[in-house]
Amino acid sequence: MRIGVLGTGSMADALATHWVRAGHEVTVGGRDLQKAERLATRIGGGVRAAGLRAAAESGRDVVLAALPFGAGVQVVRELSAVLEGTVLLDCSNPVGPGFRLLTDAGPSAARQLAAAAPGAHVVKAFNLCHEDVWRMRPPVFDGRPLAVPVCGDDPTALARVHALVRDVGCEPVAGGGLERAGLLEATAALFIGLWVGEGADAQAIAPPLAYAAGSGDRSAGSPS
Repeated sequence: MRIGVLGTGSMADALATHWVRAGHEVTVGGRDLQKAERLATRIGGGVRAAGLRAAAESGRDVVLAALPFGAGVQVVRELSAVLEGTVLLDCSNPVGPGFRLLTDAGPSAARQLAAAAPGAHVVKAFNLCHEDVWRMRPPVFDGRPLAVPVCGDDPTALARVHALVRDVGCEPVAGGGLERAGLLEATAALFIGLWVGEGADAQAIAPPLAYAAGSGDRSAGSPS
């Protein structure tokens, strides 16, 4: 695929590195061209550096918005015409001090990007883990690949993002339409609060799938 990356930070670095190794054509873009050039050099594999507009134009198949919440909407609005018909992948987390969800009761960060570029096909993914997890080759824990929830409305866009999830070494999970992206963002706020604020293992809060709907042998530890 031809992938444009908006942003030169850690998430851009981690995900673009996987995709280059998988054989995709990647252009990283930023307002600071020198930062983009340094990132392209660090990743290697023929990655090109460009400004934000040129990177968006190069993402014929997917454009990754690896931008902080708040900055993303402005950038995407400026590039709205370029992003017409493009798959726009949002990995941002609107989480602020005190692990507060910054969108409150309003539209999710992903829906805000969709409003800023109404012609783009926005997909939400890669927002539940620290960038160091995405740097793993691959992210596998106890022999099981990391599952990545993906939310979006367009079938073609979802298929492309699912393929990119697999290129990272993970398993895509259908998370529903873009209206459910806010649930992913709220989950990130909860998990970050548990991990960082409480030092708790967030993975331990969910029972095995066999028990999730009340099925399975519940005799052990159940009241008689």
